[in-house]
Amino acid sequence: MRAGGTTGEGGATPGRTPGDRAPAPGTPPDDRPAPESSAPGAASWAHGSGRASGAPAEREFLALERELAVFLRRARAQSGEMAREVHPELEPAAYGLFVRLDDAGPQRATELSGYFGVGKATMSRQLRALEQLGLVARDPDPADGRASLVRLTDEGRDRFRHVRDARRERYVRKLADWDRAEVAELARLLHHFNQRSEG
Repeated sequence: MRAGGTTGEGGATPGRTPGDRAPAPGTPPDDRPAPESSAPGAASWAHGSGRASGAPAEREFLALERELAVFLRRARAQSGEMAREVHPELEPAAYGLFVRLDDAGPQRATELSGYFGVGKATMSRQLRALEQLGLVARDPDPADGRASLVRLTDEGRDRFRHVRDARRERYVRKLADWDRAEVAELARLLHHFNQRSEG
């Protein structure tokens, strides 16, 4: 992936103010070199065999944590903006629900809560708000008459896809200097990471 892929618009790195000094790649957040460890097995984490108990984190994982923190902070802000573009009364978490329902089709509320890692009460509240706005609806589950499936209404799907397409165009512009293979690899790695993060 090209250097500077985490740099935001205008050349500023997301999450930093203009006067901040950007840390060198792989440097821990406090700019001090991570201590080298001679503990047995301390370096084996990167090779999938696990890190010795109490050993310092590898520099690569510290860098990953830092970049994910910036990415997630920006993603939350953007999700809030896009949710409001779908409907001004939506909260940020609603946009992820639209993505999932449009991609996977009708889902039980319990499936949605498990997928997003939130409690059933939280999911019920979010879905109830979307129902009241006419953006989702519930239908009986053919496999179990006691359960229901949540789906996007026509209005909900139209509103969501309009915003999603506009967002996709922004990605195309921001990554115009990337090879398509780089974009595909980023998507593959994020998918793999998300799968590992489930549960």
